[in-house]
Amino acid sequence: MDLKRFIRDVPDFPQPGVIFRDITPLLRDATALHHVMDRFYEIYKDEAIDAIAAIESRGFIFGAPLADRLGVGFVPVRKPGKLPAARMTIEYSLEYGTSQLDIHQDALRPGHRVVVVDDLLATGGTAAATAKLVELIGGQVHSFLFLVELEYLGGRARLEPYRIERLLSYE
Repeated sequence: MDLKRFIRDVPDFPQPGVIFRDITPLLRDATALHHVMDRFYEIYKDEAIDAIAAIESRGFIFGAPLADRLGVGFVPVRKPGKLPAARMTIEYSLEYGTSQLDIHQDALRPGHRVVVVDDLLATGGTAAATAKLVELIGGQVHSFLFLVELEYLGGRARLEPYRIERLLSYE
């Protein structure tokens, strides 16, 4: 299936000169979405992982169903102020400024092997911050999983030496 035909390019969003890769057409197509989830499952079905850590908010769309299919736990990585219990927080840089992410301190057991899931890899700042959070609470990053990679932004280099999986790329 040609998944790129379900990705809409939105020029000048969120600021002039940026081409936003909109995944909502893919999400509204049941066949395309099912295909994506099948492909994600195939990548990890024989891997020894303990949890999926997904990044708010679009990472949740793929992370929770993948965790369910794999029979592993789901760990939400959230924006500030969204988690009710004791949490670990990290501030990081991204393409348009700085941001912050939180994870519950008890979300993982020491040594848990974790796949970090998000919809898109751009500069890698959010993914790298998530890896740091996972490791700060005792987890081990097994790999990263993205629907889309924007290769021209160089995020992959920021995530070395981790394994990176993705279904689509834009050069």
